[in-house]
Amino acid sequence: MRIAVIVARVLLGLMFFAFSLMFFLKLMPQPALSGNMKEFTEGMAASGYLMQLVKAVELICGLALITGFFAPLATVVIFPVVVNIVCVHIFLAPEGLPIAIVILLLNLFLAYAYRDRYAPMLKAK
Repeated sequence: MRIAVIVARVLLGLMFFAFSLMFFLKLMPQPALSGNMKEFTEGMAASGYLMQLVKAVELICGLALITGFFAPLATVVIFPVVVNIVCVHIFLAPEGLPIAIVILLLNLFLAYAYRDRYAPMLKAK
């Protein structure tokens, strides 16, 4: 189980770290979008901060997952981003759904693996 956690953690961390780094360094051209996906992306860009905030969270959590420092916290912090990725691919761009599901499953697996770390926080007083 320990090796599976390390593999899942590093794989998920590398995905988030690489894609956020590509965004900030402009290493990958923006794909041609159309329809609702284009409107959604333009809306995030028009906010002036939202895309940069999401990518910064992905970068920090990706680094945390790769190194293993604060990995349980990174798993929780990145979860809303993962849910949004899945929803975008369900409703706007179904062709990307398989990778979105893999990301969701990796995140859920890590949350399950770190469940003992969350127990004190979830205890009713």
